[in-house]
Amino acid sequence: MNRRCSFVRVVYVICIAAIFAALTGTASAQTSTKEFVSRDANIDGASIHYTAGGSGPAVILLHGFAETSRMWNPILPVLGAKFTVIAPDLPGIGDSSIPSGEMSMKTAAIQIHHLVRSLGVTKARIVGHDIGLMVAYAYAAQFPSEVEKLVVMDAFLPGVQGWEPIYNDPNYWHFRFNGPTPEALVKGRENIYFAYFWNDLAADKGHSIPEVDRKAYLAAYSRPGRMRASWEYFVSWPQASKDFAQMAQTKLTMPVLSIGGDKSLGEPLAEQMKLVATNVTVVIVKNSGHWILEEQPKQTTDALVNFL
Repeated sequence: MNRRCSFVRVVYVICIAAIFAALTGTASAQTSTKEFVSRDANIDGASIHYTAGGSGPAVILLHGFAETSRMWNPILPVLGAKFTVIAPDLPGIGDSSIPSGEMSMKTAAIQIHHLVRSLGVTKARIVGHDIGLMVAYAYAAQFPSEVEKLVVMDAFLPGVQGWEPIYNDPNYWHFRFNGPTPEALVKGRENIYFAYFWNDLAADKGHSIPEVDRKAYLAAYSRPGRMRASWEYFVSWPQASKDFAQMAQTKLTMPVLSIGGDKSLGEPLAEQMKLVATNVTVVIVKNSGHWILEEQPKQTTDALVNFL
C-alpha cells in the first residue's frame, strides 16, 4: 500500500513539473518576441496606418507602388528577432488616409518621420523599395543625423545622373500614365493594369507576387480615390528631380545598401547611389526582376539581415 502511494506521489510530482515547464515555456515564447500589431496614427491631421513589432534597433520599411506594407509580412518575424520594425502604408496608399494637398517625396518622408518620432524613435535604419526607395532617400537626406543605415531596393532617383534614360524608356510607359482618362480606363480593369507590373516587371511571372497578395493589393487600390492618390507619386517626379538634384549636392555619409535585380534596375541604381553617398554596398540579386523580395526571397532577406 505504501509503495503504491509513493508511486502515485512520484507520478503526481512529475505531472506538475511537466505542466509547470510547459507553462513556463509558453510564457517565455510569448514574451521573448513582441508580437506584430497594426495601428493607425494621427500625423499632421492625417491617418497613417502601420504595423509594428519586434525588439531592438528601429527599422522602417517603406513599400512601393502596386503593393502596400503587406509586402513586408514574410520577413517581419526574421527582422523582428533583432529589430523593432515599423512598416507603414505610404500616405494615400493602403489604409493610410489620402492627403488633402499636393504629394511629394519630401512631404511623404516628413510625414513618415513624424510617425517615427511619435513612436519614440530617434534613430532608425530606413529601407525602401520602388517609390518607397525615393521616400527613404528623401528621409535620409532631410534627417541624416537620425538615419543609421539606408537600404534602397530596385528603382532609381529622379534628378540624379542616369535617371532620364529610365524615365524616358517607353517600356516604363506607366510613369506618365495618370489623369482622368487613364483613371477611367483602369477603373474596373485594375487586375489587367496591375498584371503588367507583377508579370512584365518580373524575371519570371511564375515567381512574382503570390495570388493571395495580388487580391489584397487589388482590393486596396480599387477603392474610391485610391488609384488617383497612388499616381500622385508619379506626378511628383518632376518636382522630385529638382529636390533630389539639390539633395545630392550633400552626400550621405551613413552606410547605404543598394540592392536590385540583375534583370531590372540593380546596376543603374548602384551607379546612382555611388554619386549621392560615400559608403555604398552593392548587391545584385541574381535571376530577379523588380520584385526582388518575392522573386528571390532568400537572396534578398540574407542581404537585408547581413547589412542591417
